Formats: sequence, C-alpha cells, structure tokens
Amino acid sequence: MEVVMFSRFSLVFSVLLLVALLSQPVCAADQWMYFSVKDALNSQLAQDKLDPAISFYMKGQSHGNVQSVTREYTANKRARKFGKTAEGACQTAFVSALMAFQQRAYKERCNAAIDLYSVTKDKVFESADQYSCLVGGMMVNVAIRGKVANK
Repeated sequence: MEVVMFSRFSLVFSVLLLVALLSQPVCAADQWMYFSVKDALNSQLAQDKLDPAISFYMKGQSHGNVQSVTREYTANKRARKFGKTAEGACQTAFVSALMAFQQRAYKERCNAAIDLYSVTKDKVFESADQYSCLVGGMMVNVAIRGKVANK
C-alpha cells in the first residue's frame, strides 16, 4: 500500500513538474511588433470581411475632403496566437478592429474611417503604413483609434 501511494505521489509530482516546465514560454513577456497595414488589408480575411464601400485611412494618409466627421472611437481586439504566426494573429486582430470601425461607419451612416492609429495599452503609434501589435505567449492585442467620416 505504501509503495503504491509513493508511486502515485511521484507520478503526480512528475506531471506537475512537467506542466510547470512546459508552460515557461507562455509566461514570457509581451513583445511589441509592427506590421504592414497594406499586407493586412490584402489578406484573405480582410477581403472576406471588409466592405469595399468603406474606406480606411491611417493617420498621415491623404483622404481628401470630408463632409462630416464623428468623435474619436477606439476598437480594441484580441486574437489567439495558437497555430498561427505572430503576424497572422496580429492581422486577425487588426482586421477585427477595422470591422468594428466598419460597424461604427454603418451606424453613423458614414463611408470612411480616417486618421486611424495604434494605441494598444495606451502606447500611441502613428504610421501611415504600419500598425502595432502586442504579442503575448498565447494572445495578441491590437487597439486602433480614429474617426468615421463621410467623404
């Protein structure tokens, strides 16, 4: 009886130790990465989910004259990284954020999202051709801030 109990304890201890050792990379610090807006907009997901009637303009991109502009909105989206590259997961989160702006444009009867920029974890990153993505062990996070407008 004592040998069986010791064996069970050893087995449970070994399994817990193995789980702890394998979970080390999951606890790694989050890392800031920057990816191409153009690549994300040309992805299959963007082609499938974004309405071509709604235009998206990052801060610094020329969008021409606008007739009306709303207040600034923020879309904060996460995506699972499991089974994807960091770029693929970040593209998913970025396109999801653009979909939120698309829904806001529909609600406000607008046809463009303008002056978009990254603001993930309150860290502002303004670029006409890149967005920032916070990459963790299992999840990624993209937050986009901007306005919707009528062109």
